[in-house]
Amino acid sequence: MQQIERAIFDLRRGVAVIIDDATAGLGASVLVQPVEGLANDELTGAARASRAALVLSQHRLASLGLKLKAEAASLPLRVGHDRLATDAILQAACGDRPLERSHFESPRPATPAERAALALMRRALLIPAALTVSLDERQRRAFDVQVTKGEVLAVPAQAAEQCFDLASGMLKRVSEARVPLADVEDARFVLFREPDGLREHVAVVIGKPEQWPEDVPVRLHSACLTGDLFGSLRCDCGEQLRFGVRNIDEMGGGVLLYLAQEGRGIGLANKLRAYTLQDQGHDTVEADQILGFGEDERRYGVAVDMLSSLDVRRIRLLTNNPAKINALVEGGIQVAGREKLYGRVTDQNRRYLAAKAARSGHWLEEALISK
Repeated sequence: MQQIERAIFDLRRGVAVIIDDATAGLGASVLVQPVEGLANDELTGAARASRAALVLSQHRLASLGLKLKAEAASLPLRVGHDRLATDAILQAACGDRPLERSHFESPRPATPAERAALALMRRALLIPAALTVSLDERQRRAFDVQVTKGEVLAVPAQAAEQCFDLASGMLKRVSEARVPLADVEDARFVLFREPDGLREHVAVVIGKPEQWPEDVPVRLHSACLTGDLFGSLRCDCGEQLRFGVRNIDEMGGGVLLYLAQEGRGIGLANKLRAYTLQDQGHDTVEADQILGFGEDERRYGVAVDMLSSLDVRRIRLLTNNPAKINALVEGGIQVAGREKLYGRVTDQNRRYLAAKAARSGHWLEEALISK
C-alpha cells in the first residue's frame, strides 16, 4: 500500500513509474508517464520507443467513435514520427476533435499493467490517460539499479489496479470540534483522513446522538467548491448542502457527510475541464466521458466507514440518487427510508439536472416539472 501511495504522488508530480505484472509475458512491465503535464521533450522520447502506446479508458474510446469491448484500450504509437506534438496526444486523450489516426495503430485491449496505470491516474485525480512503454526483460533489468536506489518506483499491477480498495476499513478519525452553524447551532465537525493522505472527509454531526430518531437522518454530500462556497449557478449543490443541514435538524438531528469527491469523483481540475466542454454543447455526462471518465466516479465505501465510526447503522437518507442507497446497503447500512432534497431549478442548471435525471437515473422529475 505504501508503494501505491508513493506511485500516486510521483504521477501527480509528472514522474514516471514502472508497473510490473508477474503473471504476463511480453509487456508485463510498463514504464508509465501521465499524459497530463507532458512536455514536448518527454513526448519525443516516448514516441521513439518501439513499444510505446497511449492507454485510454473505454469511455474515452467510445467518445472517439472507436469500438472495442474492453475496460481500457492501448493505441500503439506509429513508429517513424520524429516528433509527435504534445497537442496531438492531448487531443487523443481528452480533446473534442477526431482522433488523428496517422499517429496511432488500431486499438487493442489494454494489458493488466496498462489497466493498472489508468486506475492510478484516476486515484491521483489526473486525466485517465497514460503513455506507456512496454519493457522487455533486458530493459526491465536495466532499471533495477534505479529501482533499488529509489530513483524509479516499481509497483505490482494487481495492487495498482485495486488502488481504490486498498484503504477499505483504514479510515482514520483525526480530530473534531463544536462548530455552530448559521442554521444549526448544535453542530460538531468530525474529520476523517484516508491513509494515503490525499483526501479528508468531514462528518457534520447535528444535534445530540442520544436524541436522534431511530432511523438517523443522513445526507451524503460530495464537495463542490464552485457551488458550496461561491454559489455557482451551474448546479444546485450549495442549496442542497444548506437545505440538507436544515432538514436534518428539523428531523431531529443526524449526520451530513461532506465527502471529498469533487465533480462526481473526478476532481476540481477535471470538473473545470468538463465545464469547458459543456459550454461547447455537451451535457454533463458526455463531458465527463470525453475526458475519459464514467458518468459517476464516486465511491461510497468511505461513507460506510464514517457512519460505522459514528455508530450509525440504520438511517433515513436525504437523496435523489439511487446509487447512494445501493452503495450504502451493499456496505451493510440499513436504509429505512428516503427523503427528497431539491435545490432551485434555474435557467443555468436546468440542463445539468435534466441530464442527471435522464442519463443517471436521479429522481428529479418532480423538481424539473415544478419549475
